[in-house]
Amino acid sequence: MAILVDSETKLLVQGITGREGLFHTEQMIEYGTNVVGGVTPGKGGEWVLGKPVFDTVKAARESTGANTSIIYVPAAFAADAIYESIDAGIDLIVCITEGLPVRDMMKVRSQLDQSHSRLIGPNCPGLLTPEQAKVGIMPGHIAMPGNVGVVSRSGTLTYEVVYALTQRGIGQSTCVGIGGDPVNGTNFIDVLGMFEDDPQTEKVVLIGEIGGTDEEKAAAFIASHMTKPVVAFIAGQTAPPGRRMGHAGAIVEGGAGTAADKVAALQSAGVKVAQHPEQIAELI
Repeated sequence: MAILVDSETKLLVQGITGREGLFHTEQMIEYGTNVVGGVTPGKGGEWVLGKPVFDTVKAARESTGANTSIIYVPAAFAADAIYESIDAGIDLIVCITEGLPVRDMMKVRSQLDQSHSRLIGPNCPGLLTPEQAKVGIMPGHIAMPGNVGVVSRSGTLTYEVVYALTQRGIGQSTCVGIGGDPVNGTNFIDVLGMFEDDPQTEKVVLIGEIGGTDEEKAAAFIASHMTKPVVAFIAGQTAPPGRRMGHAGAIVEGGAGTAADKVAALQSAGVKVAQHPEQIAELI
């Protein structure tokens, strides 16, 4: 068993005929992901990589039975692409696109709260359930099936940690990159709850960043709801105050969201916190 995506996932690619969409669709198909079609307005009726292209998500869903969509469209059109998937009743929407304005995401967030759809991202690497489904841009060869769930705000650190786990023979149940933007679809608490309920997942790795209070909220959830051990790493521990580090949400302002605060909160919840990403494989 896994969370969010598996071999039964029917994936639709929004922006399948664009450069990024085409490249990553080919990678996902090669991994074995069940890609059932794509969407590019104006190109309905064409075929790409052996998959049908539709003008709208609604038409694609009605024809293919897709339950998941992934978005590879420019930032200016990404919010509309999310709205279209929500309106079509897609269960899980994964938005890889970075650079969505916060005001756009606040409107998307409001629409999501009134729907049955779940959004992963934006500005995220997507999800990977080893040997079942790769929905996004994570390199599939670095992962192996196992019992460790991984949830992260950082794409690059996700790859580093997963590779380190695999090198030690420690497999993963599902790897989830939730993205580092200040307003997103799915947060740490959502994913931690899924891992807690997933019988395959026995341990969890959490990779956070400076900025915001999501890690402190996750620590409170772990203390009150999690029975499975959690190991964590906080990126940006040496960042000077006020300096933006990587993601839009990774900035320490007014003394809030410091690495020290996050590490202290997680340790108080019984979480082992690594000093560097490679140490996670030793602590898990």
